[in-house]
Amino acid sequence: MKIAVCVKRVPDSETRVKIASDGKSLDEAGVKFILNPYDEFAVEEALRRREHAGAGEVVIVSLGPPAAQETIRTALAMGADRGILLQADRVPADGLEVARALGAELKAGAYDLVLFGKMAIDDYNHQVGPMVAELLDLPCVTAIAHLEIAGGKGTAEREIEGGVEVVEFRLPAVLTTDKGLNEPRYPALKGIMAAKKKPLEVKPTALGAGSLEVLALSPPPQRKDGRVVGEGSAAVPELLRLLRDEAKVL
Repeated sequence: MKIAVCVKRVPDSETRVKIASDGKSLDEAGVKFILNPYDEFAVEEALRRREHAGAGEVVIVSLGPPAAQETIRTALAMGADRGILLQADRVPADGLEVARALGAELKAGAYDLVLFGKMAIDDYNHQVGPMVAELLDLPCVTAIAHLEIAGGKGTAEREIEGGVEVVEFRLPAVLTTDKGLNEPRYPALKGIMAAKKKPLEVKPTALGAGSLEVLALSPPPQRKDGRVVGEGSAAVPELLRLLRDEAKVL
């Protein structure tokens, strides 16, 4: 089975970020970047599928600046076979432009399965995976939490409100992965050393302007200072009054 996993380089959610001087982007100075956590589930699932089949290839594909090679190397250290970086000076805000670039690369790859994380934690758009599926004219199941594949067919489970949705599909297909699908492995030292020697092809990529533009970024408003209204049961009436009259949540 030949599997492609599309991954994204994103800021670590625990890193303090600052808005750049242009007011439209992040100041990357001092920011730690990581493999998008939802993409880790996709990489792990691809590795398990290859191991279950006893043969195959897992190819990591990413769009981004030269520094995204480090993100691809992380997936290679987990056990993927090779990587492809579609190198661009920026990742456009328009998910369709990203999908077009990825789709053009994936189209000629003859992949049995294309995996994405269900979303990237820096934009929460949930867009690129389904868009790639549409561009490649492939079936797509999003946010899968369980997967079975046999005989050229697959069955995926999606957690929905109040239950589980079961979807059957034929290969090739595009899937996006959610928490609970698996537990991603940590790269071992042997894998980290081996990743340095695995092939990583860099392809300069021209992107369209897209139809979306980021006009401004701003930090969330600061929270107001809290206050103590009393102690024990004697504070309950005053707390209820404040919740009703000031916060207006009752």
